[in-house]
Amino acid sequence: MRPYPARQTFWCDLALLPGGRVASGVTVEIDGGSIIGLTEGSPAASDAQHLPGLVIPGLANSHSHAFHRALRGRTQAPTGGRGSFWTWRELMYSVAERLTPDSYLTLARAVYAEMAMAGITTVGEFHYLHHGAGGRAYDDSNTMGDALVQAARDAGLRIALLDTCYLAGGFDRPLEGVQLRFDDGDAQGWAARATELATAYDDATDVVVGAAIHSVRAVPLDQLAPVADWAAAREAPLHMHLSEQRAENDACRERHGVTPTRLLHDHGALGPRSSAVHATHLVDEDIALLAGSATAVCLCPTTERDLADGIGPSLALRDAGVELTLGSDSHAVIDLFEEARGVELDSRLATQARGHFDGASLLAAGTFGHARLGFASAGRLAVGAPADLVAVRLDSVRTSGALPETALDTVVFAATAADVTDVVSGGRHVVEAGRHVLGDVGLLLRNAIHDLV
Repeated sequence: MRPYPARQTFWCDLALLPGGRVASGVTVEIDGGSIIGLTEGSPAASDAQHLPGLVIPGLANSHSHAFHRALRGRTQAPTGGRGSFWTWRELMYSVAERLTPDSYLTLARAVYAEMAMAGITTVGEFHYLHHGAGGRAYDDSNTMGDALVQAARDAGLRIALLDTCYLAGGFDRPLEGVQLRFDDGDAQGWAARATELATAYDDATDVVVGAAIHSVRAVPLDQLAPVADWAAAREAPLHMHLSEQRAENDACRERHGVTPTRLLHDHGALGPRSSAVHATHLVDEDIALLAGSATAVCLCPTTERDLADGIGPSLALRDAGVELTLGSDSHAVIDLFEEARGVELDSRLATQARGHFDGASLLAAGTFGHARLGFASAGRLAVGAPADLVAVRLDSVRTSGALPETALDTVVFAATAADVTDVVSGGRHVVEAGRHVLGDVGLLLRNAIHDLV
């Protein structure tokens, strides 16, 4: 990652401060990677850099599979029919089969730069592509994870590398084909490799190594607790895919007699450092278990739409006190404004009523993820917080006409990632006037994807 610049001053037309309050004429002083001064109603100093529109805290993409970006636009009309989650998965595996450490670095760097241009300053990478072809270990067993860390640093993001345990191809089914690249043999083998990875970044301030249980179908019953125990011992984030498909729920009940949520709860995988991804098909008891354990739920509306997963119970989760975060998952699009408003708009479709989540709470879902990924002080514009500033235009064809008192709702319900003009991530100005420091990100993506597929 680039070194911190000298002390900087930014002046914001409007800025979103803690509590969902929009203030005018806000001067932000930065030293190193932190905010050291915040003044409202101030004139612009002669040496201040202007951030136009509404400035919000950096966003957290709580669930990412970087290599899925190569699938965008390639899975909508599969040969032989409309396709499903499972046919999509086979196409995803075909990309995973081709990746090398070098091509993964090239692709992930471009994907993370796209995230930065969308106002994202922290990514949670759900990482299970550990080994080489046929499951052969690389000389450095964590070379693929290291590639993701380097990619995030090059793009100017913090990363929570959620090292994923993936041991089975389904309930009572062995791994096969490309899935062998995910395999560590058992949870003890996974933990040994994950410990090496985590130890390598113990002193890093921009990297957290957490754990992930891919799903209850991919981690056998007797292997769940060791993963949860590893995360608890390190006080690390623990994420898991949960109830994304009804077929998974049905298979879990048939094999174990309980829902996936109950299974994870009974094996110690739920808790205040845990995040369940999707949680689309839950029963009332599942929601109570998530709420009672203080487990967060990461919603990924654009992926859940794209894969026809269904509309998750966001209202019931919210009403039960479950903290909601957001992710772009398969990167059908990378736009956390779209993910945020998707929570409300999908709820409107499900209930035929409006006004479930306001703009402030939806944007908060886009910032809560920092803490759930291990970066507790990020996600707010306040003295002492990391200097993450995202400027969103209020004069584009999508946002023009916004008033100060409506600016937040305009951004959440009308803006897109294309309206982000500037991103300061941890004190580094990585996107300026719509251009990333790495250059033409569209070209980087095109080259990385064309070389791969």
